[in-house]
Amino acid sequence: QVQLVESGGGLVQAGGSLRLSCAASGRTFSSYAMGWFRRAPGKEREFVAAISWSGSSTGYAGSVKGRFTISRDNAKNLVYLQMNSLKPEDTAVYYCAADRSNMGWRSRPSEYDYWGQGTQVTVSS
Repeated sequence: QVQLVESGGGLVQAGGSLRLSCAASGRTFSSYAMGWFRRAPGKEREFVAAISWSGSSTGYAGSVKGRFTISRDNAKNLVYLQMNSLKPEDTAVYYCAADRSNMGWRSRPSEYDYWGQGTQVTVSS
């Protein structure tokens, strides 16, 4: 079992930056691929970014590519999402998720086994 806790959300002006963190419990964290997803009001949960268990492979949604960076520190059981050049359309609740399948990083919410409670990110124009 893995428990995930997100932090780092908040209110920021357009063009600003935030770094989200996801703290994971459990000794098997380093063997899981990790992902970030978001849900905006009235919309379905969507893929943002993901990273393989080793950190050697990453993937991004087209809408955030070049602005967001996912990384991980397996020694500290942490995953990060650095978000730069934020836009009002990035406003959403951001969720961290863990995939125990050992299939590399994946982008569908149904492929993830554990989820955090989410952290709100609000970007004002």
